[in-house]
Amino acid sequence: MIEDVTLSSGRRASYYVDARRTLLLPEPFKALGRLVATEAKRLGASAVGGPTLGADPIACAAIATAEGEALKGFFVRKERKSHGLQRWVEGPTLGADDRALVVEDVVTSGGSLVEAITRLREEGVAVAGALAVVDRLAGGREAIEAALGDPHLPYVSLFTIDDVFPDRPDR
Repeated sequence: MIEDVTLSSGRRASYYVDARRTLLLPEPFKALGRLVATEAKRLGASAVGGPTLGADPIACAAIATAEGEALKGFFVRKERKSHGLQRWVEGPTLGADDRALVVEDVVTSGGSLVEAITRLREEGVAVAGALAVVDRLAGGREAIEAALGDPHLPYVSLFTIDDVFPDRPDR
């Protein structure tokens, strides 16, 4: 979508990438699930998830595939619940033996993925790596790699903004 927008990072942009418009259609959902589950398996992850709302369809797609049948899904809240169990991380309990692939639909600054990585580590969950469906090439990679803190914990983007919008106005 081309228009002046404010991104979740607070930055202004002349275009918006709404991955959910595609990811929530049956065929792209299934294809994404296979790609993410395969990457989780490659990294030795037993769980896949990330910041809600961006990670929600990605985690669901991954665990719904044959490739992801052994995976657990989870979501990291933006704010801790004030009622119930007051959890940051929702879904099945992730234990000391679990390794999480942290996912997001679109990365700009990387802030949401960095926060999710931090929350998981605070909960004692090991991180296997991070994955974005689309990286806007706006500094997010560097922030995420710094948060991962280990070259053996990779950050992978399935696509970059150059792939999906090569003629964008800020190029």
